[in-house]
Amino acid sequence: MTTDPSAARAAVDLLTGAWRAQAVHVATRLGLPDLIAAGRTTGAALAEATGTDTDALHRLLRLLVILGVLEGGEPDGYRNSAVGDLLRDRPGSLRDLSLLYGEEFYRAWSGAEHALRTGRPAFEQEYGQSLIAYLGGNQEAAGRFQRAMQGSNFFFERVPEVFDFAGCRLVVDIGGGSGQLLSTVLAAAPDAHGVLVDLPHVLPIARAHLAATVGEDRVRLVGQDMFEGPLPEGADAYLLSRVLGDWDEPACLRLLAEVRAVMRADSRLLVLERVVREDGTGPLAALWDVHLLVVNGGRQRTLDEYHTLFGRSGLAVERIEELPMENSVLVVAPER
Repeated sequence: MTTDPSAARAAVDLLTGAWRAQAVHVATRLGLPDLIAAGRTTGAALAEATGTDTDALHRLLRLLVILGVLEGGEPDGYRNSAVGDLLRDRPGSLRDLSLLYGEEFYRAWSGAEHALRTGRPAFEQEYGQSLIAYLGGNQEAAGRFQRAMQGSNFFFERVPEVFDFAGCRLVVDIGGGSGQLLSTVLAAAPDAHGVLVDLPHVLPIARAHLAATVGEDRVRLVGQDMFEGPLPEGADAYLLSRVLGDWDEPACLRLLAEVRAVMRADSRLLVLERVVREDGTGPLAALWDVHLLVVNGGRQRTLDEYHTLFGRSGLAVERIEELPMENSVLVVAPER
């Protein structure tokens, strides 16, 4: 059999994808981007600062240059590329995303076959508990998870561009996490107040973020399981950002029924998710779909699946707006 070199290279690139992710992860763990930004730019200086073997670290640094994380090299020293700069320990970076993906999620993916055979999350097999329970009992991991989500939420700034919040007086963010989306919305609607609903262990992170951005006087925090209600009534806009993707259909129907029950006729529900396409495009949505299966048993859905889900809940999709990184906003209204 004659091997197609281009196909072989494509296969090897796919098969070594985990190695690349782990190389970036260990660089983040060692704090290399921060050390380089602070002026320790040579391999010897970085090895001394990190307590690593000079030759071994040189080999990692060489790979990071090839991967586009760093620039430069010996003897003049290394520099952070735009990618490497995103891995520094500072607000809004992707450092915690690298740590989360390289640790908990990497371990969960080692059980992907279990998830595919059983339909059950591999995270539960690897950690002996659900992702939500794990985060609820591990303050450090919960903080890292929320910071990771914050770092990947840069597309939130586009949401007020595709939906006009100017006339809103009350906005409710259900499963609002760190409060980043709610603060973005309230910044675009200066006369509005907000309510954030999430589990109690999340609220300290949300409180700190909202106090620093829009002020605590404009928000109310509700620490509860969003499925156990009741949810705040009569808001102009309800937000569900990356929530429905975490749950199976029965759970989504329960939650949407709760939301529909408190919406006014002119209220709108904004659902932020990646929408799966069946035409062979949209790799991130398809990848996240399998990832959600692995970590918590959730799924990303097609537009037809969303129409069905909302239709069974007395809701209808008015329009869909595209956001960066294959994210979408589904603007949903009560059925008339």
